[in-house]
Amino acid sequence: MIELLHDSWRYRELVWALAMKELKVRYKRSVLGFLWALLNPMLLMLVLTVVFSTIFGASIPHYAVFILSALLPWTFFSQSLAYGAESVVGNADLIKKVRVPKSIFVLAAVTSNMINLLLSFIPLILIVFAVGQPFHATWAYLPVPMLALLIFTLGASFFFATANVFYRDVAHILQVILQVWFYLTPILYKTELFPVKWRWLFKLNPVIFVINGFRLSVYDGMLPRLQSVGASFACGLLALVIAYSIFRRYQDRFVFYL
Repeated sequence: MIELLHDSWRYRELVWALAMKELKVRYKRSVLGFLWALLNPMLLMLVLTVVFSTIFGASIPHYAVFILSALLPWTFFSQSLAYGAESVVGNADLIKKVRVPKSIFVLAAVTSNMINLLLSFIPLILIVFAVGQPFHATWAYLPVPMLALLIFTLGASFFFATANVFYRDVAHILQVILQVWFYLTPILYKTELFPVKWRWLFKLNPVIFVINGFRLSVYDGMLPRLQSVGASFACGLLALVIAYSIFRRYQDRFVFYL
């Protein structure tokens, strides 16, 4: 972990350059360019609101804000995993030519999506005002679940980046996992819809704690319980320590499989 922090700081300019390159490539030849970082969550929220408002909307006021408050962190998480899984394989030529820590490519993939997440708060704020949702002071708490989510996302990205080097099917399997994971996470619905005796199953989902942190702060104007905050950081740190250890153990073999 100390090595990861050291490399992150030492190569911070390279990480930033790679992150910006990733964003430029992503929006290359696009008329709207970086505006898609704002439009994508809004369009997806609009579609989900139209489709699911007839099912859940009647019982959930300001359903658009309800969805978007959880959809933004989920989008960051899912896109970071997708890009992170391909980060080492996608930079194979650079890895073979330049001697730099391979972890910076995973860091750059997550950083580019963190920029997207920060930009996505602009449409969220606009929608909050547009629908008349109260703007709570608990928004100031958002950096806490963002940090917990970043830590867990880095861990998951290191794991899938490592696996994808040796087994290229991983990137495709990951897309299926993320689709199933999305519907198993209470983004479109409340856990209160399920019987009390089954709600404990949601706690097995490691991202539910940070998702709840975002939603409570933005939508409910509340702060999560201390146990929930502790669980979010515990899941993140455990994932990062284990995944980065695996990444570090096998990184010297990457070049033979790229």
